[in-house]
Amino acid sequence: MVTIRLFAAAADAVGSRQLEGEWAGLTVSQLLERLAEEHPRLARILPSMATAVNREYAEADRVLQEGDELALIPPVSGGSAEARPLFEVTSEPLSADEVSARVTNPYSGATLVFVGTVREWTKGKRTILLEYEAYPEMAVEQMKIIGREIEERWPGARTAIVHRVGRLAVTEPSVIIAVATPHRADSFDACRHAIERLKQIVPVWKKEVWEDGEEWVGSQLGPDWMHTKR
Repeated sequence: MVTIRLFAAAADAVGSRQLEGEWAGLTVSQLLERLAEEHPRLARILPSMATAVNREYAEADRVLQEGDELALIPPVSGGSAEARPLFEVTSEPLSADEVSARVTNPYSGATLVFVGTVREWTKGKRTILLEYEAYPEMAVEQMKIIGREIEERWPGARTAIVHRVGRLAVTEPSVIIAVATPHRADSFDACRHAIERLKQIVPVWKKEVWEDGEEWVGSQLGPDWMHTKR
């Protein structure tokens, strides 16, 4: 018999402060996966939680033994589990490793990172640089919508989207999307959903600067943006 202790939001999501079951032999991540399948409300907040076994913090690959007590630990009051926001518009250079770290958690079995970069040639024209502009406050809110869509479609998924603005040279990253999911196949589908939706509803525009001129290229907003409601 293994006992699970739940606190705060985790207890509310499950409707109980303690669960018991024949879970000996499972790893922590395997048991969390089962919990997520049985309790969809819990699945949405699991990525923000730490885990402890027998009152010591435990890694995802820890194998549970008969008589163990697993605790799900939400972020403590006065602190935050996220050093950086999951959704952001910034003028600072982007790092794939740093954005990936925002979503990595003991519950995820795969983390997929998409990096959009400035390419040199487009339709036979040589690009010198791109200049990105955004409506940042609205852009972040729309990114959050995408994150919620992914959580609803792929339970347990955690998404981060960071878009850069300003002048970017060829090969520099303009957008990074990281998606962590319990199953690797879901990470591919969820990441594709994120980048396609970003092009449809997130207010970001780019100016292409060529050797012989420049032009604002149609905004990334697609035809669905007016019909998005969340």
